[in-house]
Amino acid sequence: MKTSLPATNMQLNRNATIVQNALTAAGIEVHIRELSDSTRTSHDAAQAVSCKLGQIAKSLIFKGKGTDQAYLVIASGPNRVDETLVSKAFGVPIEMASAKFVQKSTGFEVGGVPPVGHKEKLPTFIDEDLMKFEAIWAAAGTSHAVFRLTPEKLVRITGGRVGKVTHTSQ
Repeated sequence: MKTSLPATNMQLNRNATIVQNALTAAGIEVHIRELSDSTRTSHDAAQAVSCKLGQIAKSLIFKGKGTDQAYLVIASGPNRVDETLVSKAFGVPIEMASAKFVQKSTGFEVGGVPPVGHKEKLPTFIDEDLMKFEAIWAAAGTSHAVFRLTPEKLVRITGGRVGKVTHTSQ
């Protein structure tokens, strides 16, 4: 696997700084890595940090049907989220959110949505498959920034519930 080179700037992008501050406030000591290669997709991110695809914790935003409530699902990279399972997990009907809704409700663009640092705390559900790994990687506010943490820390900082909300891709 190809390893991405760190970006040359020493200061974090504004969105990555928001995420770093949220992590620090949560008592998590991790350092965001801004990379020259894109981390917009799970495949891109896994290649950029030289990890297994399953170690990528992708943050997906759903919208309550007929409401403006955002819901966060953090899924393992290769897994496809099952909207029926997500609706049951949250106890409300949901639908995939538009890019505009994601930006409005989280402050981040699709491809860089982190698990923390949103405009407001979101109801969160975490894919149980992420718990299989010692370390996972999550987006850090941009499509070129990521950070490494343990699944247990992800649960702690998001307050998310862990369970099955995806179909496993082979």
